[in-house]
Amino acid sequence: MTDLQVVELDSELLEGIGSYCLRSKKKSLGYINKSNWLNERFEEGLRYVQLIENKKQVGFIEFTDAENSSRVVHADNYLVIHCLWVGDTGKGYGAKLIEHCIGHAKSNGKHGVVVVTNPDTAWTPSKEIFLKNNFQMIDTAPFNFELLVYQFEKSDVLPSFPSNWDERVARFDDLTIIRSFQCPYVEVATENILAGATKLGIEANIIDIENRDALMELSPTPYGIFSVVYKGSLITFHRLTIHSVMKRLKELT
Repeated sequence: MTDLQVVELDSELLEGIGSYCLRSKKKSLGYINKSNWLNERFEEGLRYVQLIENKKQVGFIEFTDAENSSRVVHADNYLVIHCLWVGDTGKGYGAKLIEHCIGHAKSNGKHGVVVVTNPDTAWTPSKEIFLKNNFQMIDTAPFNFELLVYQFEKSDVLPSFPSNWDERVARFDDLTIIRSFQCPYVEVATENILAGATKLGIEANIIDIENRDALMELSPTPYGIFSVVYKGSLITFHRLTIHSVMKRLKELT
């Protein structure tokens, strides 16, 4: 008999169960940074929810109030889903986690739930699971970003992305990494950028995003937690191999 539990983690449970991503490398800096980031965000109301099946972690969802989120969206009084991941598809795990998030939004008087997707990377959730669960796509941004919404009541004022993306990218001429530690893979992604740049004799600046205001002002993509810009062009918003880093930098040098 299957024992499937929905468990909302707090600092104590996080210490015991552990976060989902990179859990095989709990001593890595990326995992440690993520755990520290979660403990700080719990105080802001962030929800980090795992599915536990027969005492095994099989999936998770992370969401928070839009006003505190790590995604660059205008969505007052909505919840924003940061991440959704399941180990096995086709078992209803994703739908169960989305249902939990929607239920939380309803019980807390929210207008609905939004999520940022992008078909070019696994670093964002896949939009297909959300479309199957009655989300609708309402906005797009450069580099194939999409904004999906689940609304409780129809409204003329919909969540949206900012519109000044070209301006955001153009402000950075030096090689610049803009990041936060919402994702544990940001650390290795940063290391690969620095390694590739070093091989080419290019110095890199790192901007650690400390708060929501800085995120909304500086991030050159809706993803928010990792972007690399060089000579007014976006290099990446997800992890690259060192070879790929060097290739993209050479194209702009």
